[in-house]
Amino acid sequence: MSLVSKSEIKQLIRHHDGPCVSIFMPTNRVGPEVLQNPIRLKNLLNEIEKELRERDFDTHSIDEFLKPAQELVLENSYWQHQSDGLAIFLSNDIFLPYRLPLEFEQFHLVSDQFYLKPILPLLSGDGSFYILALSQKDVRLLLATHYSVGQVDLHDVPQSLAEALNFEDPEVISRWHPTSKTGMVIGQRAVFHGQGSDTMEEHKDHILRYFEKLDDGLREVIGEDGAGGRTDGVPMVLAGVDYLMPIYREASEYDKLVDQEVVGNPENMRPEELHQKAWEIMQPRLERAREEAANQYREFFGRDEGLASADIGEIVRAAFFGRVDTIFVPLKLHRWGKMNPDSYEVYLHDERQPGDEDLLEFAAAHTFLNDGTVYAVQPDLVPGGGPLAATFRYAQEAVRPGQGNAQRENAV
Repeated sequence: MSLVSKSEIKQLIRHHDGPCVSIFMPTNRVGPEVLQNPIRLKNLLNEIEKELRERDFDTHSIDEFLKPAQELVLENSYWQHQSDGLAIFLSNDIFLPYRLPLEFEQFHLVSDQFYLKPILPLLSGDGSFYILALSQKDVRLLLATHYSVGQVDLHDVPQSLAEALNFEDPEVISRWHPTSKTGMVIGQRAVFHGQGSDTMEEHKDHILRYFEKLDDGLREVIGEDGAGGRTDGVPMVLAGVDYLMPIYREASEYDKLVDQEVVGNPENMRPEELHQKAWEIMQPRLERAREEAANQYREFFGRDEGLASADIGEIVRAAFFGRVDTIFVPLKLHRWGKMNPDSYEVYLHDERQPGDEDLLEFAAAHTFLNDGTVYAVQPDLVPGGGPLAATFRYAQEAVRPGQGNAQRENAV
């Protein structure tokens, strides 16, 4: 499974060199239904080709534009390892396919900018979390949501003690591995004895060096910003035998490690079992954070201080100018319209018109771009019951001419 980082999302939000094609589709992991995955994408590309023709693109330009996606359809090995959903972003200079643990409804959009709302749950305040299954023999990184879990491709990240330290003598590993004949496990503590001159402290040092290399590799997979800081801030739950966890915490620089852990040998746990145990830890934390944000919205909305709003026009402008602190945006709902770049007046349309954007997605994307917190939720979880809700970092001091609430264009 491929990861999508905050830095990549911000790149996509800033990209306005159309046409920009956003594709979302469900994918099957196993069984004969797997064969339907490339067929589904091929059918979507046929629909996109028709839309591009309607925009007066010539056949050669369309063929060149869609070539990376068409080649993906024919790449048999790619379709053998799927998650719950596939998201593809395609433009003249961008082709980014993501296999993600989200069950997308089939949807595509050809526009002047990318459409990102369906993947915001992975990056929102209560959307996703990592599970790092630690072992001296094998390491797995899982990305999970409430409903699903998928294994992340670790590429060149060292995934065993031997690989990380480049041991050539297998006896060095065998005499220190807790399940070898020279060591045994009592409860969850490893007891070592027997051959060799290594001490327990030396073995701990080997593991610490291993975990430092592992953490460096994970940092590259997950992503850092230019200053070396974390860019996605997704919580991570550790899973492993208990003597390994404090060593990893000593080695790691990841600042979102959850204090509770899944204790036990993860080598014997399927991803679904790890997910179930980790969700028991994460559920109250994620739901508590979202409910606290919703309560703050209700508190601010009841005051006359301009620190909360349910008006689409006001929220769209506030998000554009970086004023939104927290926003609740409903999945699977659209409100088509546009913002005038000169007057900043916002217009709503009953039906999508040429040049329109989904204003709900626009507000969420710009909140995210300006480092606000986004809760992409089911419609009934938007506080106040409207299509949008937001709290602001500060009250608006002055209203520019023309900055009234959102209007129906046919009423202007």
